[in-house]
Amino acid sequence: MTFTLLCCPFSKGPHAESEQMSNGSSIAEFLLLTLTVRRELQLWHFWLFLGIPLAALLGNGLIITAIACDHRLHTPMYFFLLNLSLLHLGSISTPLPKAMANSLWDNRGVSCSGCAAQAFLFLFLVTAEFCLLTIMCYDRYVAICKPLHYGTLLGSRACVHIAAAAWGTGLLNSLLHTANTFSLSFYQGKTL
Repeated sequence: MTFTLLCCPFSKGPHAESEQMSNGSSIAEFLLLTLTVRRELQLWHFWLFLGIPLAALLGNGLIITAIACDHRLHTPMYFFLLNLSLLHLGSISTPLPKAMANSLWDNRGVSCSGCAAQAFLFLFLVTAEFCLLTIMCYDRYVAICKPLHYGTLLGSRACVHIAAAAWGTGLLNSLLHTANTFSLSFYQGKTL
């Protein structure tokens, strides 16, 4: 669940009139939509949002530790799994801290730059994850259908280049989408 997609412009507040320009308005803050208005459920959401990244940290930390410590796991499949674990840790921890803060305190505001940073990071990490999952499918295809060529097609140098391409694709995609989204003019009453 991404909270950057649930932003709406801060339309009424103490700074709304000072943000007026001749052809529109300049939005300095967004309001995040809440999941619930009941305080008991907000606290429940806080504990749930705290448990999710802790479970992800534990699981991915075990995967990273096992791959780093055991030399038998230094194969292309586990190299890509290591990258996937790192990306998953980042993608799960990008939207959840703000969601936890919103559930714990009654402050729903997020700055425009904070919203842009969250959108950029989340898009970067998720796109790179999708690319790595595709690469892992190719890795398994080569291992099953062309086992004699596996060492030549997926050597250590090729794996590093392929993983770097996945990270670079995520970076380029997130740069383009974030720049496109936040180059738009936000008018009062419109949603992001």
